[in-house]
Amino acid sequence: MIATQTRSFTYDPLPGRVVFGNGVRGRIPDEADRLGVKRLLVLATPEQRETATEVASSLGNRVAGVFAEAAMHVPVETAHAARETAARLGADGFLAVGGGSTTGLAKAIALVSSLPILAVPTTYAGSEMTPIYGITENGLKTTGRDPRVLPRTVIYDPELTLSLPASLSAASGLNAMAHALDALYAPDANPIVSLMSEESIAAFARALPQIVRDPGALAARSDALYAAWLAGSALGAVGMGLHHKLCHTLGGTFNLPHAQTHAVVLPHAIAYNAPFAAEALARAARALGVADAAAVPAAIYDLALAIGAPVSLAALGMPASGLDEAADVAARNPYPNPRPLERSAIRALLQDAYDGRRPG
Repeated sequence: MIATQTRSFTYDPLPGRVVFGNGVRGRIPDEADRLGVKRLLVLATPEQRETATEVASSLGNRVAGVFAEAAMHVPVETAHAARETAARLGADGFLAVGGGSTTGLAKAIALVSSLPILAVPTTYAGSEMTPIYGITENGLKTTGRDPRVLPRTVIYDPELTLSLPASLSAASGLNAMAHALDALYAPDANPIVSLMSEESIAAFARALPQIVRDPGALAARSDALYAAWLAGSALGAVGMGLHHKLCHTLGGTFNLPHAQTHAVVLPHAIAYNAPFAAEALARAARALGVADAAAVPAAIYDLALAIGAPVSLAALGMPASGLDEAADVAARNPYPNPRPLERSAIRALLQDAYDGRRPG
């Protein structure tokens, strides 16, 4: 791509260590030694307790206990319970095994304890690469950034994603792709993040259809996890716009599933911004193999359909009566976004997402 103006940017790379490869979960004890932790509290959702316990088995007596109550959007009550458990067991670090819910819970504890997190992702959430945290209280999800919550070490083992059903892989992958797309036109975007984002989008576009066709395709699983790492790194390095604001509102207020909500909203949020971010989204067009930025929203929607991801908020249980409230919340406070925040246009965006219309 030929630059149309003189570049000016700031890039502040985040600290952290990444260990990537098939079977690298076996290196967790060595990575725990590098961090100097002696008593790790293992975190998981109830559904992933068995996987987390198995992953932690090599740690022996360095496991202080298991807290397998992580939940979507990190309810404040769960965060309090986990913090109390960590203090009671004398934990000096956390092993978060799972997706965004589990990593988010680890962050909620680290926010007040400053103890280190060793993250072992089993989905494509990307949260493990960011200093962003979120906690939901009284139906409102609040987010923030704090270096204390950034995992110190991330273990990416593609073999651990083999048990992720194809349908969840599809939604989780589109969730991560949203990080990369939003990063392309962030006000603090920079060439490094843009390169990572474009590569992430292209890798997901390759990998997700293969995973759906053959859930046991380890090479495709590895490609998708690589893409998730890049997308998470982009998410952690720059600010996010309308798409993420909408999804946090829908998830926290209406308790919609996180990854699936991102999958549904993504093409419509990109359609909202595309006329105002054509140069940035030209990278996405190239990664997706379409003509230009204007074709990107429909290409994302078509990809979602092809891999069996949801395309309608109604199908996720979103009440039609909540669309006005969601539009009000999303437009209430100003935040950086390529297109100015127009309440009526955001409400129309939400209606399209609710109905599952194809952009364009």
